[in-house]
Amino acid sequence: MHELSFGTWLIHISSVIEWIFTIFVIYKISTYKEYNLFFWLSIAMVPNLIGAMCAITWHIYDNQDVLYGLVTLQGIFTFIGNSTLALASFTIFKKGRDL
Repeated sequence: MHELSFGTWLIHISSVIEWIFTIFVIYKISTYKEYNLFFWLSIAMVPNLIGAMCAITWHIYDNQDVLYGLVTLQGIFTFIGNSTLALASFTIFKKGRDL
């Protein structure tokens, strides 16, 4: 784990913890009837979390070439996550405007 500085590790780990916490907060908000569409926003955040886990796993093992597929997976999950977040956000915006 010597490839990254302590500060970089701190940012990586705290960002993942923050993302997990945010997923749970948004899910909790979605339990209120007027915010039930936020459930899909919390689900849409999961692929980005998986992508972050791929990146951290690769860094934990000192960026070994044999695990380079994790970088590809990170890119794929980031693309999927950004797409699902955009779709969920647009849906919330569209439905909220119709109310």
